[in-house]
Amino acid sequence: MSTQLRPTDVKRLNRLWRRRTEGRLALIAESVTQPFNLGSILRTAAVFGVEAAWLAGNTADPSHPQVGKTALGSEKKMRLERTRTGAEAARAAREAGFRVVALELAEGAMALHEAPLEGDVCIALGAEDHGCSPALLAAADAAAYIPQVGRVGSLNVAVAASIALAEARRREWAATGPGATAGPNAQAPSARD
Repeated sequence: MSTQLRPTDVKRLNRLWRRRTEGRLALIAESVTQPFNLGSILRTAAVFGVEAAWLAGNTADPSHPQVGKTALGSEKKMRLERTRTGAEAARAAREAGFRVVALELAEGAMALHEAPLEGDVCIALGAEDHGCSPALLAAADAAAYIPQVGRVGSLNVAVAASIALAEARRREWAATGPGATAGPNAQAPSARD
């Protein structure tokens, strides 16, 4: 029977995964106007070790109380930069050494599980209602979409960000071998992993 991990066991497990993480992650949020969405995106970004987030266009202000309500302080765990446009953010991300992958249902986009998410990657997300701007799409190195088989044709932007960031880390961790086991007796990955 499984039981919840104690806080010290959670810290130990998280430390194991940090040791297996080498790729850098970043994020562009272009015109994400809903504070709760931005807060959720920033919280997920902090969980997956995003080091920088560019807030472009009219993205909500991270100091907004509703951002803080969902971010729970995670907005302080990464570098946040404001840019006028998504294209400017993409250029800044590229100058910082990131490949920019826009998450968008766009012509020429590839399924997320086939997208170039290896290495240092910046996931770019667009506004809740109309997605990434044409300028951001043009500035990105690649575009990817999340395959959907249900009867609903879109995802909430915060959920989409979570899926994309998780996939980028999952891909990196899968390449390093078997995963760490949760629990008080969890062991660090061996030298052969």
